[in-house]
Amino acid sequence: MDASTLEQSHFQPLPIYEQLAEQIRNGIVGREFPPESRLPSERELAARYRVSRPAVREAIGALQNQQLVMTRRGSGTYVCQDALQRLRQAVPANERGQADDSPISTLEVRLILEPAIARMAARKGQRDERAEYYLAQMKGVKNIDIPAQQVLWSESDRLFHRQLAVMTGDALMVRIADEVAKAMSQPLWQRLRDDGIYDEERISLYVAEHQLIYESIVIGDEDAAAFYVEQHLRRVRRDISG
Repeated sequence: MDASTLEQSHFQPLPIYEQLAEQIRNGIVGREFPPESRLPSERELAARYRVSRPAVREAIGALQNQQLVMTRRGSGTYVCQDALQRLRQAVPANERGQADDSPISTLEVRLILEPAIARMAARKGQRDERAEYYLAQMKGVKNIDIPAQQVLWSESDRLFHRQLAVMTGDALMVRIADEVAKAMSQPLWQRLRDDGIYDEERISLYVAEHQLIYESIVIGDEDAAAFYVEQHLRRVRRDISG
């Protein structure tokens, strides 16, 4: 197969989490994990399939989004009663569209990109009404369990980080940030992020971190802006990966 044929094939390797999710789906069909049974713990699944625990967390999130499993906080993850029926009606693996981006991989990219964006924005040192609007929306969220509040938080958070790129005044940086924003709009990202932010205290902490990032940019402190972005993203990664 020559290079042009390879390019036309649009071959996309499956993310590790999706390969693991497929193994668990096969286990449900094969009755290794029958309906209403409790899945092994994240640690046990990681050891059994020789993957990282963050990959297990992502796989469970993907299965939750497909309504094949449900997680009960403090109890574990269980196969849904109608999981077999859903799998029989599901689109075959080879006909599915592209899998969501790995949230952990997305965060690794953001850790490289967003401190640089914050530095560039701080060089301008200007306030931004749109960024302040998103901050105000985030401050208004008190109960993430309410679906409308959850959606409001998701959009405000995603668009705030994109607006930081707008504040650089660099069109290329905005286009790059748009790709990151797309990844943050995907169901798997939202599932893991929402599972990691589940109480008012955590929401307040995230709001405070966003405020520190914004104020550092406004006063033109490049080092502080980059530092606060990095610390915030590292906290998000801890909350998402468990």
